[in-house]
Amino acid sequence: MSAKKTMEDLTKDLLAKRAELEQGGGPDRLARQKKDGKLTARERVEALVDPGSFEEIGLFAQHRQTLFGMAGKEVPADGVVTGAASLDGRLVHLASQDFTVLGGSAGEVHSHKVADVMEMALHTGSPFIFINDSGGARVQEGIDSLSGYGRVFYTNVELSGAVPQISLICGPCAGGAAYSPALTDYVIMTKQAQMFITGPQVIKQVTGEQITAEALGGADAHMAHSGVSHFTAEDDADAINICKRLLSFLPSNNLEDPPRLPHDNNVDPNPALAKVVPVEGKQAYDVRDVICGIVDRADFLEVQAGYAPNIVVGFARILGRSIGIIANQPSYLSGALDINASNKSSRFIRFCNAFNIPLVTFVDVPGFLPGVQQEYGGIIRNGAKMLFAYSAATVPKIQVILRKSYGGAHLAMCSKDLGADRVYAWPTAEVAVMGAEGAVEIVFRKEMEKAADKAAKRAELIDEYRSTFSTPYVSAGRRLVDDIIDPADTRRHLAQALEYLQTKRDHRPPKKHGLIPL
Repeated sequence: MSAKKTMEDLTKDLLAKRAELEQGGGPDRLARQKKDGKLTARERVEALVDPGSFEEIGLFAQHRQTLFGMAGKEVPADGVVTGAASLDGRLVHLASQDFTVLGGSAGEVHSHKVADVMEMALHTGSPFIFINDSGGARVQEGIDSLSGYGRVFYTNVELSGAVPQISLICGPCAGGAAYSPALTDYVIMTKQAQMFITGPQVIKQVTGEQITAEALGGADAHMAHSGVSHFTAEDDADAINICKRLLSFLPSNNLEDPPRLPHDNNVDPNPALAKVVPVEGKQAYDVRDVICGIVDRADFLEVQAGYAPNIVVGFARILGRSIGIIANQPSYLSGALDINASNKSSRFIRFCNAFNIPLVTFVDVPGFLPGVQQEYGGIIRNGAKMLFAYSAATVPKIQVILRKSYGGAHLAMCSKDLGADRVYAWPTAEVAVMGAEGAVEIVFRKEMEKAADKAAKRAELIDEYRSTFSTPYVSAGRRLVDDIIDPADTRRHLAQALEYLQTKRDHRPPKKHGLIPL
């Protein structure tokens, strides 16, 4: 008869069991993960959170499957590390898939562990971070695996707009697994990651198309073409740094204001701004130079920098206060709004509104992009998303018209009529139904036909139209522009407006939700 174990013996057994489980798929598979240039699931957690703060939940979780070789099979932590921690002193909940355990495949228990910590994030009002590195559903578990995915998706939607959700894609993310990141607020992909619903082999079998996994679902593909990804990281460490920087702009939940950082109260004029924007309306420039000349420490975190580059969106601060920025980019498509730009900006506007982040819009837009493909692709429906998003937003909304602001695009860039709380115009601003060149062809067609020197008459009429309608003074006279400002003083005006608008309350009709034109 064996001697009864003491507490010391039991504790040793516990520690040995913990150490074994924390090895995941074992030393060989962990070494292979490192050889591939990736951190392990636990190393990612350690790099992300404050030292010593991680509380793991579900280390001893076990699957209950018995078919297809799963009976009695040890699956440490069921292939996902889950728990709570502090990040820069703030509570977060997170899940990190372990590719060394059955390829990080998501089984029933795996997915329920993820959904459990998501619900904890909701209950505590803390951000949820999901580090993805998985081959997809665990096919040995059949419909139980599918059901687990369903619960994750449902919980993603429960969290949406209540707490920030960030996905890091640090390896494969295939099949149904890709839909959870798509339901989160931000997707950060490393250059080693790939994400797709159906892989190259299935596509070849079904459609005959041949494409590599990288070209189909790599980080560059999802940044430049699909718009699924918001940030591209060099590697795991870079992805973690981007995640930390992003969270620094965001509140923990929708009931809080974003954190305000210490600042030096400097709103001194920046004369260099006057030289950034050319007076000539067709001359290109980089609007990010304007943004960086206004915000704190020229610190601007651009979101989806490689997608729809004709519009720039991202986060910055003015006097330590987080703001969301939307700006036309004249160096690409002249800053015209197209389908992709409308979707990109609308999604960003709605995120900022959900999490109490004021919106600052810099306008230099010639209109919506003309073209058959744009019309067939639904520019009317997609452009209307911007009108909806801005109109529905109740956070402080400030518009700065840098140069041209024409037609329906003027409205879509948060005009006074869409609820802008402050509208500032630079002296170079032109607010009109269309540019003077196009307008004279419609308004003064007969006069030009009768003129002896048509070119001279056209130039004269363009100047007349521009001086009459295409100046900020006309809009200011109609109270559609609140003030015409010196570009050098833009930071001071924005800082003051943000201060005065911080207690804004905007009451809307009671309803379940509006119906955005999806």
